[in-house]
Amino acid sequence: MKLATFMALLVLLPAPASFAQNRAAGTHTNKPPDFVRSHYTKFEYRIAMRDGVKLFTVVYAPKDGSRPYPILMLRTPYSVAPYGSDNYRTNLPPADLFAREGFIFVYQDVRGRYLSEGEFIDAPPRAPIDPGTDTYDSIDWLVKNIPNNNGRVGLWGVSYPGFYATYGLINSHPALKAVSPQAPMADVGNGDDAYHNGAFFLAANFGFYTGFWPRGPKPAEHDAPHPFEFGTKDDYDFYLRMGPLSNAETLCFKNRNPYWSDMLDHPNYDEFWASRALSPDMHHLTAPVLLVGGWFDAEDLGGVPKLFRAIEADGSAPGVALVMGPWSHGQWSRGGGDKLGDLNFGSKTGEFFREKIEFPFFMQTLKGNGHEKLPKAWLFETGKNEWRKFDTWPPKKITHRSLYLEAGGKLSFSPSTNAPEEFDEYTSDPAKPVPVTGEIGSGMPGDYMTRDQRFASRRTDVLTYETEPLAHDVTIAGPVTPVLRVSTSGTDSDFVVKLIDVYPDDTPDPAPNPRGVHFGGYQQMVRGEPFRGKFRKSMSQPEPFIPNQPAKIEFVMPDVLHDFRAGHRIMVQIQSSWFPLTDRNPQQFEDIPAAKAADFQKAVERVYRGGADGTRIDVPVL
Repeated sequence: MKLATFMALLVLLPAPASFAQNRAAGTHTNKPPDFVRSHYTKFEYRIAMRDGVKLFTVVYAPKDGSRPYPILMLRTPYSVAPYGSDNYRTNLPPADLFAREGFIFVYQDVRGRYLSEGEFIDAPPRAPIDPGTDTYDSIDWLVKNIPNNNGRVGLWGVSYPGFYATYGLINSHPALKAVSPQAPMADVGNGDDAYHNGAFFLAANFGFYTGFWPRGPKPAEHDAPHPFEFGTKDDYDFYLRMGPLSNAETLCFKNRNPYWSDMLDHPNYDEFWASRALSPDMHHLTAPVLLVGGWFDAEDLGGVPKLFRAIEADGSAPGVALVMGPWSHGQWSRGGGDKLGDLNFGSKTGEFFREKIEFPFFMQTLKGNGHEKLPKAWLFETGKNEWRKFDTWPPKKITHRSLYLEAGGKLSFSPSTNAPEEFDEYTSDPAKPVPVTGEIGSGMPGDYMTRDQRFASRRTDVLTYETEPLAHDVTIAGPVTPVLRVSTSGTDSDFVVKLIDVYPDDTPDPAPNPRGVHFGGYQQMVRGEPFRGKFRKSMSQPEPFIPNQPAKIEFVMPDVLHDFRAGHRIMVQIQSSWFPLTDRNPQQFEDIPAAKAADFQKAVERVYRGGADGTRIDVPVL
């Protein structure tokens, strides 16, 4: 959702005379000619919806009229600029391959944004007129009015545009023949942008909504008062000084951004969020679906597997494929994809996706050129750093195993022999929350999931458990499920669980090494997720803890495909803050968005181990 500036794509190649010659050309020049202007004609339309509202739509049609072309459409709240029929884009997303092959490209401002009429609703719910009906009406107009189209339409989009692409699957137009939601929000209120298991994603949302406002007096403008000045590069310090969430209105929003206010008005998973979740509506689908996500997506990792499972369970779609790569949010749509943060994946994974997966999918579905059908799941296995194909996801051949906490910070695949009621404890202080990274900078860097976690394991308010060095590779394939037995001296607390790959001490440093990374003992987070304790029984009906009384918390973390290599260790960290990735919990049972500074209290947290009900982490092992 937070992909507010659109994607930078591949450098354009020089322009030979025809599309066929373009595909064969491979010579780069320092100053390529204007390929788009020379091969496409731009048109601007205002397409009337069933209620009379007109949506601003840009069409780039091939000048070569010797054959019909399919329509490839993107709907976005982030502007289809440049505006004006003589102002051309320098490239035509999703990738340069498509422009050189020849498609009719359509980009549309969604209802209420930029030059489109109507009222914009953030993450709009299902309604008689909604993004699904707008997509249907737009496609109907396009296939009837754009010359030389072959009657086949594809939808795609990354992040918020991926949400709109997903909406197009619902009661879709007969001409819709392919949809690729990429990093879409499937459930904004639980697992995507806003809340994760009740914990509010503070830094991402504050940073986004300081620049994403309702439309101003002029249709092309939006009513942000000015670019927000943080006044520091230390986001941890900024958000700590901001204080409780309620101070954000005074500091920035002044009750003028309803999108921000709506999120904080609904801290529980109520009808507001349920009506915005798209995964329950994946029924009676008629178009093949290509779902794309990144293992290190800081924003919308959860939406992709959730939609995949919903579509698979319904079974109506003529085909659905899941693609997950070693990417941050939208990284597959630009650049090589061979690196992220300190990690090197050994190949150009982004280029591979665009050339071998995305392009063939649309060629097959929209042009019928006979490319091989995609596997059910085409996933990049981190740790081993190779692509894997599966005919089901999670794979059929997995063993469900558990990691058990032991005394002395040990972790084992064998059930604990500790006596019941043994525990480890720490004091969680909201005035000194555990940071999301050990570096000064962004409160939610796009690569935070790759950052070394040694800074956290050295804190007294983080419990750390690790195995002995592994005798053989252990590959985890599927969702990870923490089953916690905990207590708190307060009446509410967060519990964050992190699954970590610990490198051997003799692991060589990267070469070259401009960042000065030390891989010996590196603690690479494989998956991490928070849980707000008061929602342990119901996401819609929170319940306080009884102080110091043990309680069970069980939740599912997003999927993993990671190989822990022989000689590595598996680590689990448990903590009660993750700041400012998530907001602080006052550790008192109350409406957190309305909490005051005096409400935030220290709490003693206990994590119980041993016995039949002791804390464990359930993992699917391939």
